[in-house]
Formats: sequence, structure tokens, C-alpha cells
Amino acid sequence: MAQLQIHRAHPLGLAGARERARVWVEQAERDWGLACQYQASEGEDLVRFERSGVSGQLRVTADGFELDAQLGFLLSAYRGRIESHIRAQLDELLGPAPH
Repeated sequence: MAQLQIHRAHPLGLAGARERARVWVEQAERDWGLACQYQASEGEDLVRFERSGVSGQLRVTADGFELDAQLGFLLSAYRGRIESHIRAQLDELLGPAPH
């Protein structure tokens, strides 16, 4: 099993991050076949996701996205490609990182 940990800072605030997180959920469900559960709370949101061979969560805060995922045996062979795709997807959703 392989673990992915991807952290992205953003300047969007919580409301903007929530909008982008919902777009991510739609893409993840459509493109990757993930079953996602979105849980909003006052200070941060949590998206739990899973499908055969992968499970994890996306933590959404006012200043960052933190994705943690576990890849099963078969998907572990594609860890690099999967991680690269997710990083590019988050970069596109969140825009340039703040300096």
C-alpha cells in the first residue's frame, strides 16, 4: 500500500475554498469513480472519499487543502502518476500559491 499526502496553500478564505472543494468532489466522482461524503463545519470541511483500491480524505481550511489517501496494492504501482495528476488538478483549482 502507498500513501499520498498533498498539501496546498491558498488565499481563498473558507468560502472560496468550499466552492473549489465542491468542484474537486464533482471531478473526483466523475473522473475517478470516487464515492465522496462532504462534511462542512464551522472552521473547516472534510471530504471523505473511497472506491476499490483507494480511500482517504481532503481537509479544507481557510488557507489550505490537505489530501491524505491510501492506495491499495494495484494502484500503488501508479502512485507517481496519480500523485502528479492530483497535484496538477489542485494547482489548477486553487490558482497560484501565495508568497
